[in-house]
Amino acid sequence: MRGRSRIEMNEAKKLSDEFFCRDVLSVAPDLVGKIIVISSGDNTWKRFMITETEAYRGEEDEACHANKGRTPRTEVMYMQGGRIYVYLVYGIYWMLNFVTSVRDDPQAVLIRSIEGFNGPGRLTRALGIDKSFYGEDLITSRRIWVEDEGFRPVLGKSKRIGIDYAGSVWRNKPWRYFII
Repeated sequence: MRGRSRIEMNEAKKLSDEFFCRDVLSVAPDLVGKIIVISSGDNTWKRFMITETEAYRGEEDEACHANKGRTPRTEVMYMQGGRIYVYLVYGIYWMLNFVTSVRDDPQAVLIRSIEGFNGPGRLTRALGIDKSFYGEDLITSRRIWVEDEGFRPVLGKSKRIGIDYAGSVWRNKPWRYFII
C-alpha cells in the first residue's frame, strides 16, 4: 500500500476515458503499475499499485461473461469503457473488473492483484469492493479512480487462470499480465 493520506483527486494523474476506451489487449497490460485510489472514509484514501491483470475480450471469448450475450449481470460491459463491473463468485468474493472499449463492444480487465494482496478475492476485501460498485464510473467517481504515476514495469504474460470451462483456444490465450 502506498499509504493513507488526506488527498484531493489529482486530475493530472487520473486516467481519462480515452485510456479505457481502447481494446482490452492494450488496456490490460497498461493498467499494471497504475495506482487504484479508493476512499477509506473520513477524507482518507488508500492507494495500491496494480500488479496483475487479465483481459476478457467480448462475445467471441469463451472465458468472457459476455460470451453468452447481454444479460442484466453483464449490462455494464456493454457501456463505454471506464465503468466498474463487479460480480460475486462462490457466494463470497467480489471480482473487480474495469470495462474497456466502446459502447456495445463488451470487454473488461479483471484486476487480479494489487501490491500487498495477491488474488482477486483478497484485493476486493482489502478495498471494500461490493455490489455497490457495479457500474461506478472511474472517470467521475469521488470514491474510486485510477492514477498514472509514470511507473512502467517490466511485464510478464501467461495464460489466464481459473477458466478451465473455456475452450482450449481461449484457455491458452496469453492474456494475463503481471510485474516480473
